[in-house]
Amino acid sequence: MKGKTIKDILSSTEENIEVEVRGWVRNRRGSKNVAFIALNDGSTINSIQVVVDFASINESVMEGITVGAALLVRGKLVKSQGGQQNFEVAAYQVIILGLADAEKYPIQPKKHSLEFLRENAHLRFRTNTFGAIFRIRHKVIFAIHNYFNNNGFCNIHTPIITASDAEGAGEMFRVTTLSDTNPPLNDEGKVNYKDDFFGRPTNLTVSGQLEAELAALALGKVYTFGPTFRAENSNTTRHLAEFWMIEPEVAFNDLNDNMDLAEEMLKYVINYVLENCKDDLDFLSKRQEEEEKGKKEEDRSMELIKKLQFVANNDFVRLTYTEAIEILKNSNPNKKKKFDYIIESWGADLQSEHERYLVEKHFKKPVILIDYPKDIKAFYMRANDDNKTVRAMDILFPGIGEIVGGSQREERLDILLQKMHEMNIPEKEMYWYIDTRRFGSVPHSGYGLGFERLMLFVTGMTNIRDVIPFPRFPKSAEF
Repeated sequence: MKGKTIKDILSSTEENIEVEVRGWVRNRRGSKNVAFIALNDGSTINSIQVVVDFASINESVMEGITVGAALLVRGKLVKSQGGQQNFEVAAYQVIILGLADAEKYPIQPKKHSLEFLRENAHLRFRTNTFGAIFRIRHKVIFAIHNYFNNNGFCNIHTPIITASDAEGAGEMFRVTTLSDTNPPLNDEGKVNYKDDFFGRPTNLTVSGQLEAELAALALGKVYTFGPTFRAENSNTTRHLAEFWMIEPEVAFNDLNDNMDLAEEMLKYVINYVLENCKDDLDFLSKRQEEEEKGKKEEDRSMELIKKLQFVANNDFVRLTYTEAIEILKNSNPNKKKKFDYIIESWGADLQSEHERYLVEKHFKKPVILIDYPKDIKAFYMRANDDNKTVRAMDILFPGIGEIVGGSQREERLDILLQKMHEMNIPEKEMYWYIDTRRFGSVPHSGYGLGFERLMLFVTGMTNIRDVIPFPRFPKSAEF
């Protein structure tokens, strides 16, 4: 079993065989004669116990076996005397691959606050919590690619540097090679971007959707999975300056097809995690329960695995924005003014508290809202015949609120041009997008799924900075 991972070794059915284990010391305890070392290599949340008899190991080596040190252990796999796992390693050789300063190493075998671990984000991977999160993150990424591949989608890499603002919000990071102290100026005294690298102002993308539409209108079914950037000066637990988006676009799909696709994809991914991440989910579930011990019963979150099963096993409720407004207007929290944002009339932009009320209190199921007012949605969404609403859709999850936003796209050239004019979107700069409506336009639909929001839901974490390896947010760009 040389070179096997700890995960493989712990699932072994053989005993009294030679093994070679590599990993980092999570804990060390013992007596004058014997040391019990918890060794973990990241392949599983479970550490393997290594039993070291002082008589068989050099004293200088024993002194170097501290929390955080990296070891290579050779020994025999024997039945464990404790009840935590089936096997342990009776070591006859220990080699220290990397020493750790025991006094300075910050990740000690005790409970650390998430804030402390964010301050030591370069080492937080070594904790059980973050090991579980990032193993699950990998599985979710794999499941997403697997789902789309199995369903005939083509993965498209859309630009990270772009001259368009897909969302129209203007909160974009500028990309430039011009001098920050003495940029070239034009005749009007403004920065002359013709001298910039790309010959025009460019930014980091907020979405790959518009470019994905170009590909979908030739390849049929495409999806993007890439980084996106938002220069929003927000320090909330739900916002990042750099995050990842999944954005499928499908030619010939209408809004109903779009809802079917999103619901099926989300259920596939969640079922995949339930089937393939049991140990990590069990740990995160217990962690969530421990964190919420002091809360009232009604304020506690749904148990993590039950919550995932709740979404995987229930059909999503589908209703219009207009129907949702009536439900919210007549709800007790709204009548008693317990909402932070009171719903008074049609046209209100729904907040997370409203979305969660619909999911967690009213329907007790995931919800898809459709047909939003056109004034609060983007220019590319298809107008309904009432000229008041658009064929938009948002998927709402328990504990999260909106997790998916999408729409049937406006495929009619005249109406698209009219909406661009109303929203002051320059036709000249968007000629390439308009051309898709000039040449063989078809009904098509797509959506955006914020990957880190999905990770919050799947792991039960409450701060988005804890589900991405290297979080970027205002005044923070470490590593």
